[in-house]
Amino acid sequence: MPTDDHVPAWAAHELSEVVISPATLQAKVAELGARITQDYQGRPPLLVGVLKGAMMFMSDLARHIELPVEVDFMAVSSYGSATTTSGIVRIVKDLDADLKDRHVIVVEDIIDSGLTLNYLRKYLGARGPASLEICALLLKEGEQRVANDFAYVGFSIPPSFVVGYGLDVAERYRNLGGIYTYVGEGSH
Repeated sequence: MPTDDHVPAWAAHELSEVVISPATLQAKVAELGARITQDYQGRPPLLVGVLKGAMMFMSDLARHIELPVEVDFMAVSSYGSATTTSGIVRIVKDLDADLKDRHVIVVEDIIDSGLTLNYLRKYLGARGPASLEICALLLKEGEQRVANDFAYVGFSIPPSFVVGYGLDVAERYRNLGGIYTYVGEGSH
């Protein structure tokens, strides 16, 4: 098991520094769960995870919310195979749950431009939820192209490409316990 301040040996050839250690991540997730518990007393929320990146964050977050939460997932794409957003959002997997009169929290791993979340707010808001809020683990500083009014944000990070704790490059590195800067193969 790697220490909190080191890149795991098996990933060291493509990662540089630890951006957020596993211990720091878990402390923040617990804090967010406590805030949601307090804010949603008497109105248990439906957590909507945006696949695949938010899966680990949402799983841990749900365990820290001391309310009878329900979960559902959706998958969206605005990148295709590119590393920058196309600005066109495509729903790959829609929700199974009815949102009418529900208190919905969209759980996202990272907010870059904010365009996908802006689209999701409108798309999900049209389904008549009682409330609709955003809980994002990471917010990239200076990257947003839309209003930044997210109810719950774990960390603001510099605009570098990061992996770990659900975030990936070609489906790799999701299983890391922390968040690391990705620098690419052979760059060390």
